[in-house]
Amino acid sequence: MARTASERLAELGLTLPPPPRPAGSYAPVVVEGRQAWVSGQIVARDGSVLFPGKVDSEVSAAQAREVARLATLQALSALSDTLGSIDRIRHVLRVGVYVASTSTFTQQHEVGNGATELLIELFEEAGRGARASVGVQSLPLNAPVEVELLVAFD
Repeated sequence: MARTASERLAELGLTLPPPPRPAGSYAPVVVEGRQAWVSGQIVARDGSVLFPGKVDSEVSAAQAREVARLATLQALSALSDTLGSIDRIRHVLRVGVYVASTSTFTQQHEVGNGATELLIELFEEAGRGARASVGVQSLPLNAPVEVELLVAFD
């Protein structure tokens, strides 16, 4: 019998953080039909952004990759809160990874792997969606990475 995404999450020793609460006028998740869009997620601990700054100057690529992984867990938490369980996710359709980086940094795709590799670990091939890893000038609250998801669910 195939393991569920929740079981694989536990096997990895991971837990979902508390569901994010919007810091502005938007919904954390919007559902239309059998698709759910998760608003961009940044990672904060104790009220402060984790590893604030630009990637390749104040933040290392390895730190940014870890932030992408954590932001993905946060996005999954939002989905779990909305759908009742991450086990309802049938397929990851798209992952958007925004990387606040210096103008000379060209490894945004490596940062994005922090998000997509986790999704593949949890959902296997159904976790391999389309992806954009994009360098941007800045992100809210000086976050180094923001991750958004689009999933299909049952």
